Amino acid sequence: MKINELKELETKELQERIETEVAKYNQMKLNHSISPLANPSLIKATRRDIARMKTELRQRELNK
Repeated sequence: MKINELKELETKELQERIETEVAKYNQMKLNHSISPLANPSLIKATRRDIARMKTELRQRELNK
């Protein structure tokens, strides 16, 4: 997800998106530990997307 797309989201939507992405990330890690994923780089990409979302959320908190 691009940073520009994150800035367009409202704070509540961003928090909900973070929750769903974290759940998706945890499920991918669990599935990968049981049987390897076809594309394990998705785990890394998802983790970085979560970090981008959390960074944007934190910037909004600090700018209030």
